[in-house]
Amino acid sequence: MLEAQALTISYDGNKIVNEFTLQVNEGEIVSIIGPNGSGKSTLLKGMSRLIPCESGRVCIAGQELRTLNSKKISQMMCILCQSNQTPADMTVEELVSYGRMPHKKWYERLTGEDYEIVDWAIEKTGMSPLRKRLVVSLSGGEAQRAWIAMALAQRPKVLLLDEPTTYLDIAHQLEVLELVKTVNRELGITIVMVLHDLNQASAYSDNIYVIQKGLLAFKGKPSDVLTTDMIRDVYGVEAEVQFPAGSLYPRIHPLRRAQAAAL
Repeated sequence: MLEAQALTISYDGNKIVNEFTLQVNEGEIVSIIGPNGSGKSTLLKGMSRLIPCESGRVCIAGQELRTLNSKKISQMMCILCQSNQTPADMTVEELVSYGRMPHKKWYERLTGEDYEIVDWAIEKTGMSPLRKRLVVSLSGGEAQRAWIAMALAQRPKVLLLDEPTTYLDIAHQLEVLELVKTVNRELGITIVMVLHDLNQASAYSDNIYVIQKGLLAFKGKPSDVLTTDMIRDVYGVEAEVQFPAGSLYPRIHPLRRAQAAAL
């Protein structure tokens, strides 16, 4: 469904992402993890064509992005960045309705079918009681759900999420991740998200890609990637990795900075 081949992205002559290759099958949830400054968000923006790539290519559903116009890409893919802002007077309902814009010509108004999709997206994300509220008045978790509702109204095949749990308390983090899982399982939307929390990546991912200094360091299922060696080599942290009874997903317990990293 989504493929990046040897993607290289540079800023001011410095390679931030270097020949990174990623393949995401239809219906998967894939998480990209790695230390601060390793290129995670840059990679996501490059794959969505928000920023230019120096070399390599990105394909969605077998079509190369560089051959598609922005409207077509928006019909197939949606990206939600870390910080999303709206005008002070925009309601949840108005925000979600913007998800229909990629499917309209510039002069076309929303139809009854569009409004049905907007209503469906608002209901699916549990935002019905808040649909008339101003987005700026919402809590962090509520606002994140409103933006996900907008993305659902867009009806994309692929949803890219850049640190969707940033600035949220643990209850709202779980709420958002459960919503992401529901969107994936019930609607078949392919998800690629950047996460910092290794335990969240373990619990909510089919596959994990680890980026380190712009390079692909590890990839695979959570049980194969989230190892003591990987955490030590990539994060410079000694950790215990355990499998709770009956679980296929590892649980990480950080212990201390690795000796070499502490020096």
